[in-house]
Amino acid sequence: MNKKTILRALVTIVLLAALFIISGYAYLRFALPNVGAAPDITIERTPARIERGRYLVNNVAACVDCHSQRDFSKLAGPIFPDSLGAGGIRFDQRFGFPGVIYSKNITPYGLSTWTDGEIFRAITTGVNKEGKTLFPIMPFFNYRRMQTEDIYAIIAYLRTMKPIPNDVPPTQIDFPASLLINMGPTAADPIAHVDRSDTVAYGRYMVMSAGCGDCHTYKVKGKDSGDVFAGGNAFPLPTGGITRPANITPDKETGIGNWTAEQFVAKFKLFADSTVNSQPAPKGTFNSVMPWKIYSGMDTSDLRAIYAYLRTVKPVHRKIEKFTP
Repeated sequence: MNKKTILRALVTIVLLAALFIISGYAYLRFALPNVGAAPDITIERTPARIERGRYLVNNVAACVDCHSQRDFSKLAGPIFPDSLGAGGIRFDQRFGFPGVIYSKNITPYGLSTWTDGEIFRAITTGVNKEGKTLFPIMPFFNYRRMQTEDIYAIIAYLRTMKPIPNDVPPTQIDFPASLLINMGPTAADPIAHVDRSDTVAYGRYMVMSAGCGDCHTYKVKGKDSGDVFAGGNAFPLPTGGITRPANITPDKETGIGNWTAEQFVAKFKLFADSTVNSQPAPKGTFNSVMPWKIYSGMDTSDLRAIYAYLRTVKPVHRKIEKFTP
């Protein structure tokens, strides 16, 4: 093979590689996300629907956990009441994020130009009003499987929240994550109906809706390890130190295998006490990102269903160091 032939072959390889890279970039940048148009819906705001949405937003799906400001000078970082739904929490490189992500204002002030269908699409697919991908700290991969009526209830309630003026800065995601996140959104795949009389199935639904696995499933390089609900992920605290979610598998030594349903419920209901919620957590001392105050408002029957489901998952032996100064 002469030099011209070798050179021609190298040029061809380089051109093909460049074409492949350009095509891949164009696909991720312009063809994705591909979840279709926002549905053309107008959701009737009935009292029952609004009340169900209030419960889901504030106590189960815990939308207000990220879309409000939290006071980490106190145990478990309770929400500042005057920030409910106004967004503005900053997630950045200090906490392992590829860029600077701000939670959005989901009060009527922030959603005034959004249609019900655009809100539905954002919640269930992770694609915003402009057709852009939301950073997947937003758990749309859970919400895409919620009952359609529950999503309708959430939207109905969001429309009734107190409008709080708060113009949130735009999110800036670093390359290549800014492209790769476009592979995440998929079309909504809602569950038609969950039978509350099937306690374990309903508990599974509540666990998914509440996003328990998002924090309590151990991750390796950002991906689930397979040890579902075994805890141990490191979360840097704004006030210093590292906190780690507990092992909530039914392992008897390191999980909740020896807990009764009553003990499980009581752990949550403890944080309904205003004295507990106002307990100070000085900088550098133990604290938790677990939004105990939010989940303390869950119905006892729903907490019991969650407990029943967690008893059915695989026990994982993993001892968790809950806090490192």
